[in-house]
Amino acid sequence: MPAVATGRVSVRPAVASGTSRPAAARTPSSPAAAPPVVAGGPWTEPTFADSTEGDNVDGEDLDIRRAAVEALGRYNGSILTVDPDTGRILSIVNQKLAFSSGFQPCSTIKISVALAGLSEKVIQPADKFRLPGLGRMDLTYALAHSNNYYFATLGEKLGFEKLSFYARLFGYGEKAGLSIAREQPGRFPSAAPRNGGVGMLSSFGEEISQTPLQLAALLSAVANGGTLYYLQYPRNPAEAQSLIPRVKRRLDIAELLPVIKPGMRGAVEFGTAHRAREDGPIAGKTGTCSENGAHLGWFGSFNDTGGRKLTIVVLLTGGRPAGGALAAGIAGNMYRILGEKNYFARPVTSANLISSQICCAE
Repeated sequence: MPAVATGRVSVRPAVASGTSRPAAARTPSSPAAAPPVVAGGPWTEPTFADSTEGDNVDGEDLDIRRAAVEALGRYNGSILTVDPDTGRILSIVNQKLAFSSGFQPCSTIKISVALAGLSEKVIQPADKFRLPGLGRMDLTYALAHSNNYYFATLGEKLGFEKLSFYARLFGYGEKAGLSIAREQPGRFPSAAPRNGGVGMLSSFGEEISQTPLQLAALLSAVANGGTLYYLQYPRNPAEAQSLIPRVKRRLDIAELLPVIKPGMRGAVEFGTAHRAREDGPIAGKTGTCSENGAHLGWFGSFNDTGGRKLTIVVLLTGGRPAGGALAAGIAGNMYRILGEKNYFARPVTSANLISSQICCAE
Protein backbone atom coordinates (compact mmCIF):
# COMPACT_ATOMS: atom_id res chain seq x y z
CA MET A 1 0.00 0.00 0.00
CA PRO A 2 1.24 3.52 -0.66
CA ALA A 3 2.07 5.49 2.46
CA VAL A 4 1.22 9.16 2.71
CA ALA A 5 4.14 11.01 4.31
CA THR A 6 3.87 14.25 6.26
CA GLY A 7 7.55 15.12 6.58
CA ARG A 8 10.94 14.07 7.92
CA VAL A 9 12.12 15.13 11.33
CA SER A 10 15.63 15.88 12.47
CA VAL A 11 16.63 14.49 15.85
CA ARG A 12 19.43 16.90 16.76
CA PRO A 13 18.10 19.67 19.04
CA ALA A 14 20.48 22.19 20.55
CA VAL A 15 19.36 22.40 24.17
CA ALA A 16 21.04 22.42 27.54
CA SER A 17 21.33 19.67 30.13
CA GLY A 18 19.47 19.51 33.41
CA THR A 19 19.62 17.38 36.62
CA SER A 20 18.32 14.03 39.26
CA ARG A 21 15.86 8.99 42.05
CA PRO A 22 15.88 7.12 45.01
CA ALA A 23 18.48 4.87 46.40
CA ALA A 24 17.57 2.52 43.54
CA ALA A 25 18.26 4.94 40.73
CA ARG A 26 19.87 8.10 42.04
CA THR A 27 23.41 8.76 40.94
CA PRO A 28 26.31 10.11 42.99
CA SER A 29 26.01 13.42 41.10
CA SER A 30 22.72 14.23 42.88
CA PRO A 31 23.31 13.71 46.62
CA ALA A 32 21.08 16.64 47.59
CA ALA A 33 18.01 15.39 45.72
CA ALA A 34 14.96 14.88 47.91
CA PRO A 35 14.21 11.17 48.40
CA PRO A 36 11.32 10.23 46.11
CA VAL A 37 8.36 8.16 47.17
CA VAL A 38 7.48 4.95 45.34
CA ALA A 39 3.88 4.05 46.16
CA GLY A 40 2.85 0.52 47.11
CA GLY A 41 -0.20 -1.43 48.31
CA PRO A 42 -2.86 -1.91 49.46
CA TRP A 43 -4.00 -2.42 45.90
CA THR A 44 -7.39 -0.99 44.98
CA GLU A 45 -7.67 -2.53 41.50
CA PRO A 46 -8.67 -6.19 41.02
CA THR A 47 -6.07 -8.56 39.61
CA PHE A 48 -8.75 -10.52 37.74
CA ALA A 49 -11.62 -9.22 35.62
CA ASP A 50 -13.52 -9.79 32.39
CA SER A 51 -11.27 -7.74 30.14
CA THR A 52 -13.47 -8.23 27.06
CA GLU A 53 -16.56 -6.55 28.51
CA GLY A 54 -17.90 -3.77 26.30
CA ASP A 55 -15.43 -4.36 23.43
CA ASN A 56 -16.55 -3.82 19.84
CA VAL A 57 -14.74 -6.23 17.51
CA ASP A 58 -16.08 -4.99 14.16
CA GLY A 59 -13.12 -4.54 11.82
CA GLU A 60 -10.68 -6.53 13.97
CA ASP A 61 -8.51 -9.43 12.84
CA LEU A 62 -10.27 -12.21 14.70
CA ASP A 63 -7.33 -14.62 14.66
CA ILE A 64 -5.35 -11.98 16.53
CA ARG A 65 -8.19 -11.24 18.91
CA ARG A 66 -8.84 -14.88 19.77
CA ALA A 67 -5.14 -15.38 20.54
CA ALA A 68 -5.05 -12.24 22.69
CA VAL A 69 -8.17 -13.20 24.65
CA GLU A 70 -6.81 -16.71 25.24
CA ALA A 71 -3.39 -15.43 26.31
CA LEU A 72 -4.77 -12.78 28.68
CA GLY A 73 -7.18 -15.20 30.33
CA ARG A 74 -8.86 -13.76 33.43
CA TYR A 75 -6.25 -11.11 34.17
CA ASN A 76 -7.32 -7.49 34.43
CA GLY A 77 -5.53 -5.88 31.50
CA SER A 78 -5.41 -4.87 27.88
CA ILE A 79 -3.64 -6.27 24.81
CA LEU A 80 -3.12 -4.04 21.79
CA THR A 81 -1.82 -5.54 18.55
CA VAL A 82 -0.57 -3.46 15.59
CA ASP A 83 0.79 -4.17 12.14
CA PRO A 84 4.07 -2.18 12.33
CA ASP A 85 4.33 -1.90 8.55
CA THR A 86 1.01 -0.08 8.14
CA GLY A 87 -0.03 1.26 11.54
CA ARG A 88 -3.27 -0.72 11.42
CA ILE A 89 -4.59 -1.72 14.84
CA LEU A 90 -5.48 -5.37 14.43
CA SER A 91 -7.13 -5.88 17.79
CA ILE A 92 -7.68 -4.22 21.16
CA VAL A 93 -8.75 -6.35 24.09
CA ASN A 94 -10.17 -4.16 26.85
CA GLN A 95 -10.79 -1.03 24.83
CA LYS A 96 -11.89 0.92 27.89
CA LEU A 97 -8.46 0.50 29.45
CA ALA A 98 -6.57 1.12 26.20
CA PHE A 99 -8.46 4.37 25.54
CA SER A 100 -8.01 5.70 29.07
CA SER A 101 -5.97 8.80 29.88
CA GLY A 102 -2.83 6.69 30.33
CA PHE A 103 -0.64 5.14 33.00
CA GLN A 104 2.90 5.57 34.25
CA PRO A 105 5.11 3.82 31.67
CA CYS A 106 7.39 2.35 34.35
CA SER A 107 10.56 0.98 32.72
CA THR A 108 9.19 0.99 29.17
CA ILE A 109 10.29 4.66 29.06
CA LYS A 110 13.86 3.34 28.85
CA ILE A 111 13.44 2.67 25.12
CA SER A 112 12.85 6.36 24.46
CA VAL A 113 15.70 7.34 26.80
CA ALA A 114 18.12 4.92 25.11
CA LEU A 115 17.25 6.29 21.66
CA ALA A 116 17.72 9.84 22.94
CA GLY A 117 21.11 9.02 24.46
CA LEU A 118 22.35 7.43 21.24
CA SER A 119 20.96 10.24 19.09
CA GLU A 120 22.77 12.84 21.20
CA LYS A 121 25.93 10.69 21.33
CA VAL A 122 25.82 10.81 25.11
CA ILE A 123 26.47 7.09 24.86
CA GLN A 124 28.25 5.05 22.20
CA PRO A 125 27.62 1.34 21.49
CA ALA A 126 30.74 0.24 23.34
CA ASP A 127 30.39 2.68 26.25
CA LYS A 128 30.03 1.36 29.79
CA PHE A 129 28.90 3.39 32.79
CA ARG A 130 30.63 2.70 36.08
CA LEU A 131 27.78 2.24 38.55
CA PRO A 132 28.15 2.05 42.35
CA GLY A 133 28.31 -1.54 43.50
CA LEU A 134 27.59 -2.87 40.01
CA GLY A 135 30.82 -2.33 38.12
CA ARG A 136 30.77 -1.27 34.47
CA MET A 137 27.60 -1.78 32.43
CA ASP A 138 26.77 -1.30 28.76
CA LEU A 139 23.42 -0.45 27.13
CA THR A 140 22.62 -4.02 26.06
CA TYR A 141 22.90 -5.36 29.59
CA ALA A 142 21.08 -2.34 31.07
CA LEU A 143 18.12 -2.76 28.70
CA ALA A 144 17.97 -6.52 29.10
CA HIS A 145 17.96 -6.27 32.90
CA SER A 146 16.15 -2.90 33.09
CA ASN A 147 18.82 -1.36 35.28
CA ASN A 148 17.56 1.78 37.01
CA TYR A 149 20.98 3.16 37.94
CA TYR A 150 22.09 3.10 34.32
CA PHE A 151 19.06 4.94 33.00
CA ALA A 152 18.96 7.44 35.85
CA THR A 153 22.59 8.25 35.02
CA LEU A 154 21.84 8.51 31.31
CA GLY A 155 18.83 10.73 31.96
CA GLU A 156 20.85 13.13 34.08
CA LYS A 157 23.54 13.32 31.42
CA LEU A 158 20.89 14.21 28.82
CA GLY A 159 18.93 16.62 30.99
CA PHE A 160 15.20 17.28 31.04
CA GLU A 161 15.00 19.45 27.92
CA LYS A 162 16.58 16.86 25.66
CA LEU A 163 14.59 14.03 27.23
CA SER A 164 11.42 16.03 26.67
CA PHE A 165 12.33 16.81 23.05
CA TYR A 166 12.89 13.18 22.14
CA ALA A 167 9.93 11.87 24.12
CA ARG A 168 7.60 14.24 22.29
CA LEU A 169 9.27 13.41 18.98
CA PHE A 170 8.57 9.74 19.69
CA GLY A 171 4.90 10.47 20.39
CA TYR A 172 4.50 11.16 24.10
CA GLY A 173 1.92 13.79 25.01
CA GLU A 174 0.01 13.48 21.73
CA LYS A 175 -2.51 11.09 20.23
CA ALA A 176 -0.95 8.16 18.41
CA GLY A 177 -4.02 7.42 16.31
CA LEU A 178 -5.76 9.02 13.36
CA SER A 179 -9.40 9.91 14.03
CA ILE A 180 -9.85 7.38 16.83
CA ALA A 181 -12.73 8.96 18.70
CA ARG A 182 -12.05 7.67 22.22
CA GLU A 183 -8.25 8.01 22.21
CA GLN A 184 -6.60 10.37 24.69
CA PRO A 185 -3.18 12.02 24.38
CA GLY A 186 -1.61 10.93 27.65
CA ARG A 187 0.74 13.39 29.33
CA PHE A 188 4.38 14.38 29.40
CA PRO A 189 5.41 16.80 32.19
CA SER A 190 6.53 20.34 31.47
CA ALA A 191 9.34 20.15 34.06
CA ALA A 192 11.42 17.52 35.83
CA PRO A 193 9.37 15.59 38.43
CA ARG A 194 9.50 16.79 42.01
CA ASN A 195 9.68 13.16 43.09
CA GLY A 196 13.20 12.11 42.10
CA GLY A 197 13.90 14.58 39.29
CA VAL A 198 15.22 13.57 35.89
CA GLY A 199 16.63 10.29 37.19
CA MET A 200 13.19 9.09 38.27
CA LEU A 201 11.66 10.18 34.97
CA SER A 202 14.27 8.41 32.86
CA SER A 203 14.19 5.16 34.83
CA PHE A 204 10.54 4.87 35.93
CA GLY A 205 8.60 7.35 33.79
CA GLU A 206 7.64 9.48 36.79
CA GLU A 207 4.79 11.96 36.04
CA ILE A 208 4.34 10.58 32.50
CA SER A 209 1.00 9.12 31.42
CA GLN A 210 1.53 6.68 28.57
CA THR A 211 -1.25 5.00 26.63
CA PRO A 212 -0.90 1.53 25.09
CA LEU A 213 -1.35 3.18 21.68
CA GLN A 214 1.66 5.47 22.21
CA LEU A 215 3.93 2.60 23.20
CA ALA A 216 2.68 0.50 20.29
CA ALA A 217 3.32 3.30 17.80
CA LEU A 218 6.90 3.84 19.03
CA LEU A 219 7.70 0.12 19.07
CA SER A 220 6.26 -0.22 15.57
CA ALA A 221 8.71 2.46 14.41
CA VAL A 222 11.54 0.49 16.01
CA ALA A 223 10.26 -2.68 14.33
CA ASN A 224 9.95 -1.17 10.83
CA GLY A 225 13.16 0.87 10.78
CA GLY A 226 11.99 4.32 11.82
CA THR A 227 8.56 5.14 10.38
CA LEU A 228 6.15 6.47 13.01
CA TYR A 229 2.74 5.71 11.53
CA TYR A 230 -0.55 7.12 12.66
CA LEU A 231 -2.36 4.18 14.19
CA GLN A 232 -5.66 3.45 12.45
CA TYR A 233 -8.44 1.36 13.94
CA PRO A 234 -10.91 0.17 11.29
CA ARG A 235 -14.54 0.18 12.38
CA ASN A 236 -15.62 -2.55 9.97
CA PRO A 237 -14.14 -5.02 7.44
CA ALA A 238 -14.54 -2.59 4.54
CA GLU A 239 -12.44 0.06 6.32
CA ALA A 240 -9.85 -2.58 7.16
CA GLN A 241 -9.48 -3.62 3.52
CA SER A 242 -9.31 -0.05 2.18
CA LEU A 243 -6.90 1.28 4.83
CA ILE A 244 -4.07 3.44 3.48
CA PRO A 245 -1.05 3.82 5.81
CA ARG A 246 -0.46 7.39 7.00
CA VAL A 247 3.00 8.49 8.05
CA LYS A 248 3.16 10.81 11.04
CA ARG A 249 6.93 11.28 11.11
CA ARG A 250 10.03 9.54 9.84
CA LEU A 251 12.49 9.15 12.68
CA ASP A 252 16.22 9.15 12.00
CA ILE A 253 16.84 6.07 14.14
CA ALA A 254 17.71 3.39 11.57
CA GLU A 255 21.42 3.50 12.45
CA LEU A 256 20.59 3.23 16.16
CA LEU A 257 18.45 0.11 15.93
CA PRO A 258 21.36 -2.39 15.72
CA VAL A 259 22.45 -0.95 19.07
CA ILE A 260 18.98 -0.94 20.68
CA LYS A 261 17.72 -4.31 19.50
CA PRO A 262 20.32 -6.54 21.23
CA GLY A 263 19.16 -5.22 24.60
CA MET A 264 15.50 -5.73 23.71
CA ARG A 265 16.23 -9.21 22.40
CA GLY A 266 18.33 -9.86 25.49
CA ALA A 267 15.43 -8.91 27.75
CA VAL A 268 13.51 -11.84 26.29
CA GLU A 269 16.40 -14.27 25.95
CA PHE A 270 18.01 -13.81 29.39
CA GLY A 271 16.59 -10.72 31.11
CA THR A 272 13.43 -9.33 32.69
CA ALA A 273 11.15 -10.61 29.88
CA HIS A 274 12.43 -14.20 29.77
CA ARG A 275 8.86 -15.48 30.23
CA ALA A 276 8.13 -14.25 26.69
CA ARG A 277 10.80 -16.48 25.15
CA GLU A 278 9.54 -18.53 22.21
CA ASP A 279 11.09 -20.34 19.23
CA GLY A 280 11.29 -17.18 17.11
CA PRO A 281 13.19 -14.04 18.13
CA ILE A 282 11.15 -11.48 20.06
CA ALA A 283 12.37 -8.02 21.09
CA GLY A 284 10.71 -6.25 23.98
CA LYS A 285 10.81 -4.20 27.16
CA THR A 286 9.09 -4.80 30.48
CA GLY A 287 7.84 -2.25 32.96
CA THR A 288 6.68 -2.68 36.56
CA CYS A 289 5.62 0.02 39.02
CA SER A 290 2.67 1.28 41.09
CA GLU A 291 0.28 4.16 40.55
CA ASN A 292 -2.87 5.28 42.38
CA GLY A 293 -3.34 2.04 44.28
CA ALA A 294 -2.72 -0.22 41.29
CA HIS A 295 0.28 -2.37 40.45
CA LEU A 296 1.14 -1.96 36.77
CA GLY A 297 2.76 -4.46 34.44
CA TRP A 298 3.79 -3.45 30.91
CA PHE A 299 5.38 -5.40 28.11
CA GLY A 300 5.89 -3.86 24.68
CA SER A 301 7.28 -6.12 21.96
CA PHE A 302 7.54 -7.21 18.36
CA ASN A 303 8.60 -10.45 16.68
CA ASP A 304 11.99 -9.61 15.21
CA THR A 305 11.94 -11.83 12.15
CA GLY A 306 11.97 -11.44 8.39
CA GLY A 307 8.38 -12.66 8.06
CA ARG A 308 5.11 -11.08 9.06
CA LYS A 309 5.63 -8.81 12.06
CA LEU A 310 3.35 -7.80 14.88
CA THR A 311 3.71 -5.24 17.62
CA ILE A 312 2.08 -6.46 20.83
CA VAL A 313 1.63 -4.30 23.92
CA VAL A 314 0.33 -5.85 27.14
CA LEU A 315 -0.77 -3.69 30.07
CA LEU A 316 -1.83 -5.32 33.35
CA THR A 317 -3.33 -3.56 36.34
CA GLY A 318 -4.30 -4.95 39.72
CA GLY A 319 -2.49 -6.41 42.71
CA ARG A 320 1.10 -7.56 43.09
CA PRO A 321 0.96 -10.28 40.35
CA ALA A 322 0.39 -7.56 37.75
CA GLY A 323 4.02 -6.96 36.77
CA GLY A 324 6.17 -6.78 33.69
CA ALA A 325 7.29 -10.41 33.95
CA LEU A 326 3.69 -11.63 33.88
CA ALA A 327 2.87 -9.27 31.01
CA ALA A 328 5.83 -10.70 29.08
CA GLY A 329 4.59 -14.23 29.70
CA ILE A 330 1.15 -13.32 28.36
CA ALA A 331 2.67 -11.82 25.20
CA GLY A 332 4.89 -14.87 24.75
CA ASN A 333 1.85 -17.09 25.02
CA MET A 334 0.11 -15.01 22.35
CA TYR A 335 3.08 -15.32 19.97
CA ARG A 336 3.07 -19.08 20.62
CA ILE A 337 -0.65 -19.43 19.88
CA LEU A 338 -0.32 -17.49 16.63
CA GLY A 339 2.81 -19.42 15.65
CA GLU A 340 1.02 -22.73 16.10
CA LYS A 341 -1.65 -21.44 13.71
CA ASN A 342 1.03 -20.39 11.16
CA TYR A 343 -0.23 -16.82 11.39
CA PHE A 344 3.15 -15.27 10.70
CA ALA A 345 3.47 -17.10 7.38
CA ARG A 346 0.04 -16.17 6.05
CA PRO A 347 -0.89 -13.15 3.91
CA VAL A 348 -3.70 -10.84 5.02
CA THR A 349 -7.04 -11.99 3.57
CA SER A 350 -10.58 -10.71 3.85
CA ALA A 351 -11.53 -13.98 5.57
CA ASN A 352 -9.57 -12.88 8.63
CA LEU A 353 -11.68 -9.75 8.96
CA ILE A 354 -15.18 -11.23 9.21
CA SER A 355 -16.29 -10.51 12.76
CA SER A 356 -19.12 -11.21 15.16
CA GLN A 357 -19.59 -10.11 18.74
CA ILE A 358 -20.19 -13.71 19.82
CA CYS A 359 -16.85 -15.16 18.72
CA CYS A 360 -14.59 -13.20 21.00
CA ALA A 361 -16.61 -12.07 23.99
CA GLU A 362 -15.31 -14.88 26.22
